[in-house]
Amino acid sequence: MDITRRRILAASAAAPLAAPWIAGTARAEARKLKISHQFPGGTIDTGDFRDQLCRRFAAELDKRTKGALTAEVYPNSSLVKTVAQYSALHRGALDMSLYPLNYAGGEVAEYNIGFMPGVVSSYTQGYNWKQAEIGKKLTALMAEKGVVLVTWLWQAGGVASRDAKPVLVPEDVKGKKVRGGSREMDLMLKGAGASVVSFPSNELYASMQTGTMDICMTTSGSFVSFRMEEITKNIVTFRKAGFFFVFEPLLMSKQVFDALPKDQQTAIMDIGGEMEKFALQAAKGDDDHVAEVWKKAGRQVFDMEKEQADKWKAVALNTCWKSYAERSASCADFLKLSQQVS
Repeated sequence: MDITRRRILAASAAAPLAAPWIAGTARAEARKLKISHQFPGGTIDTGDFRDQLCRRFAAELDKRTKGALTAEVYPNSSLVKTVAQYSALHRGALDMSLYPLNYAGGEVAEYNIGFMPGVVSSYTQGYNWKQAEIGKKLTALMAEKGVVLVTWLWQAGGVASRDAKPVLVPEDVKGKKVRGGSREMDLMLKGAGASVVSFPSNELYASMQTGTMDICMTTSGSFVSFRMEEITKNIVTFRKAGFFFVFEPLLMSKQVFDALPKDQQTAIMDIGGEMEKFALQAAKGDDDHVAEVWKKAGRQVFDMEKEQADKWKAVALNTCWKSYAERSASCADFLKLSQQVS
């Protein structure tokens, strides 16, 4: 066998080994992110708007990067348990999550400002945080803790009750079992004489159904997504005035983000910013939609007035605001900065 023939045969024998390596390299160039959240799944145009936002983000990411970076959405805490999603993010075990920031308040006390009664009284004020000093400080703190804030999302709350009497002022919760949804809300409720129960919003229905709680406080979107109209007699909306808004941003693991090429990082942040318009419109839409759903179910609907909201804030000032400020100088600074945003 001459040298030329031996070289051809050797090359042919090596080809099957080389081909998978080449194909594997091509596949490695494309990456799929995993986006987790606790809310019910739907489609890009239907269902809980927080799930829709994640799906819209994924679709635009695929388009903007020409398939080099894609994302898959995992609703209902199907990938990672609800509260554990933040820990998974900063460890790099989870790529992205749409997450009520106060759920991580046990790890980072400052995060409880995101569900503090009385600090945000309108969508405008909440979104103004982004460019204000408090927004810059919060973004920097999250980066320090291993998380990138991709999309700002605020949502107004509301109050639903199993009793015929609506919950409009603090005196209405005295002696009742109430789910507030955050450490700070719980402190305020205890100050008003309530018995506090705590669990994630995806456990609301079962808890109300079994009588574990009498009164539920959560966002408009969660009331509808978790079908709370089926087991409550009335709802108080915050369309006119309210005493709490919830910060539920789309977050990304900084470890994962930093490992991406610059153009993909830019795409993520650009798309994240663009999603905020949809988030704001959808959240406001839910505030009206929740009233429509309750009326259709034959339940009573009430709108809180500013004078009533101010009574809740007065209780908050002497309970959760005081407790939060005393936790650390950093917490006190966050509370002070929150009051500088109009």
